[in-house]
Amino acid sequence: MASLRISSESAKLLLAGGLGFAAGASLLWFASGRAASAPAEQEDAEDTEDDSGSDSDEASGPSESPSFADYLKEYKMILVVRTDLGMTKGKAAAQCAHAAVGCYRRASKRAPTFLKLWERSGQPKITVQAKGEEALLILQAQAESMGITHCLIHDAGRTQIAAGSATVLGVGPAPKDVLDQITGGLKLY
Repeated sequence: MASLRISSESAKLLLAGGLGFAAGASLLWFASGRAASAPAEQEDAEDTEDDSGSDSDEASGPSESPSFADYLKEYKMILVVRTDLGMTKGKAAAQCAHAAVGCYRRASKRAPTFLKLWERSGQPKITVQAKGEEALLILQAQAESMGITHCLIHDAGRTQIAAGSATVLGVGPAPKDVLDQITGGLKLY
């Protein structure tokens, strides 16, 4: 039986080529929509909040097929929680859920490509804090001016918070680098 001898340099090139091929094939498989994304868990909950955020016609995200570069970006949704209201953790969580659902609904109509890419990347959501309503309104105006999907949640006033109080601003889903221009300086909640 004849033995095949490969130099260490040739072995490195073969390994690098094989890894490159595998990475490229994986990216094409992911880009074709065959990658399984984790389904969002849903719980039964009574919707007790008023989702009366801005309903402007922002054009956030491309409506055509995503480019190769779009698949290389990181996508996320940001939830900005007001800390001056003294909401309990459960109340803040409910308000964040309202904002996330509101952003999802709007993105499905206005930014379906960003929504699809965000879903495929695991639907990351980051919560950050703002000290008051004015801060939320400034962030909302920035998102509006940049054409990014957003949803400002106002409480219905049935439990802890006064009716009409702005509680959480949802921003995105959108590319991380774009969202960082709006919320990158805020502390985590």
